[in-house]
Amino acid sequence: MKDKIQKVIKDEIFKHFKVTVDPVITRPYEKFGDYTTNVSFGLAHQLNKNPKDIAETLIEGIRHSLASDADHVTNVSNFINIKLSDGALLKDSEISLEYKPSLYSDQVIVCEYSDPNPFKVLHVGHLYTSIVGNAIANLFEVAGGKVFRVNFGGDVGRHVAINMWAILNNAGRGDPKVALESLASLEAKTLDEKASWLADRYVEGTQAFESEDSEPHTQIMSLNKQLYEIVNSKDHDSDIAKIYWLCRDWSYAYFKKFYQDIEIKAFDRYYPESETAPIGISTVNKQLKNGVYENSDGAVVFKGEKYGLHTRVFITSQGLPSYETKDLGLIMAKYRDFKFDKSIVITGNEITEYMRVVLKSLEQYEPRLVKATTHLTHGMVKMAGGVKISSRKGNGLRAKQVIEDTARINFDTTNTKNMDTTLGAIKYAFLKQRLGPDLIYNPEESVSITGNSGPYLQYSHARSRSILKKATGKVIPSEYSLDEQERQLARKISEFPDYLDKAIVEIMPHHLCTYLYELSQSFNKFYEVSRVIDDEREAIRLKLVSLYSDILKKGLELLSISAPNQL
Repeated sequence: MKDKIQKVIKDEIFKHFKVTVDPVITRPYEKFGDYTTNVSFGLAHQLNKNPKDIAETLIEGIRHSLASDADHVTNVSNFINIKLSDGALLKDSEISLEYKPSLYSDQVIVCEYSDPNPFKVLHVGHLYTSIVGNAIANLFEVAGGKVFRVNFGGDVGRHVAINMWAILNNAGRGDPKVALESLASLEAKTLDEKASWLADRYVEGTQAFESEDSEPHTQIMSLNKQLYEIVNSKDHDSDIAKIYWLCRDWSYAYFKKFYQDIEIKAFDRYYPESETAPIGISTVNKQLKNGVYENSDGAVVFKGEKYGLHTRVFITSQGLPSYETKDLGLIMAKYRDFKFDKSIVITGNEITEYMRVVLKSLEQYEPRLVKATTHLTHGMVKMAGGVKISSRKGNGLRAKQVIEDTARINFDTTNTKNMDTTLGAIKYAFLKQRLGPDLIYNPEESVSITGNSGPYLQYSHARSRSILKKATGKVIPSEYSLDEQERQLARKISEFPDYLDKAIVEIMPHHLCTYLYELSQSFNKFYEVSRVIDDEREAIRLKLVSLYSDILKKGLELLSISAPNQL
């Protein structure tokens, strides 16, 4: 109906004023109608006419063209307000269910998120970005995009050398052969136990690296270079290489299981830094000759000051690639593999300035890739009470712990071990807040079935399915009207495309969460006062319950939250 209204108003504008304008159609407060436009204000400036006169000129033609669809077309403070007939509103609600956005039709979209590093455990930040990134990828898919989900992680670099040094010393007293034999005893452990063991080694290695003893520092830096050589030469035969590849495989298997456990879609590609680093080095060396990068004290840098940024090292004085170079290589690799029209990168906001420098350097020779790249950032996830993340010190909040704590609290609240509602609680709590600022996660609030929570929406859906199971098959009469509560529910159902479009355009899933919560509130208010089964208005009310249930399920699935038929 929105498209029809826009066309009618556009035609009337051209008919009377001979100008072509695409009027913006929005939703007014319910007391003013179902649709509104302020097009008369823009035309007043363009035509040098009074907006009231323009609105009054347009209204008669709009009334005539929408005679079968609108009960009222009025001018309120020079806004043209349109109230739909009951039949048109119900039809609008039905169309909402079938709405298919086309903003990214036939475009290739690469969404990069999660980005865990092998040899380290997954913390709550990974849980957050995995859930949010997956929801954003879903939005691009429903908007017609061909979406590829990708993941990036540091399988080489100093953090890996720190971990490998600790593995060698913990499991083998510094002897690779002994360490390799000791690792065999860990094969029977679960993936979570292996990941925890590796995380503990990282803490040990970091403490040694940062201690006053210079020997571990020297050994770790030497091992760092050795690991690059192992990866680049594809060495799988030396004992150190066997340890490296074994532990890396443990990490990858652990990541895969984690994504399955939290029920998000599988990744299409995992890019290890060992793959992107050579691409980045080649690119930097080529552009060094072209003057984009510069030599500085044996290193290769990009001087960002001329662009209002800062200088960053891309190749160290040891000849090793920095994170910057690996990220450059990643962008090039993603384009090589997918020829993307749009690339979404989701990270913590602590690397905002870092990414600005990386992209500004790339802009000097591949501006199209920078133009196609959108860097979305988020703040830190903290538990109510102020727990902070620091995997380096070993006091970080692990993803598994967040899930287990929420499941325990959910059980204490409902006396059922229901992972559907546990995951629904976590996902919705993360997604309902705007992407960007820090987030405080409160497990007790997240599992509540009475507030703005995932379980509240899941229970609302289950309630609607329970009602529909009792349907008696009555047919909606050819002549009908909607009472106040029925109309309010129908109107809220019809708003689904508006909120979905907003979530897609702004790349902000919280708009969809806002809509689903408001929709469930409208339904519950409706159900409090409107008997459905065995009422003389059963048929029309069942129609509304069915539309509500299907829209709610569709919205929850876009957030990768299950919509159970019963709880």
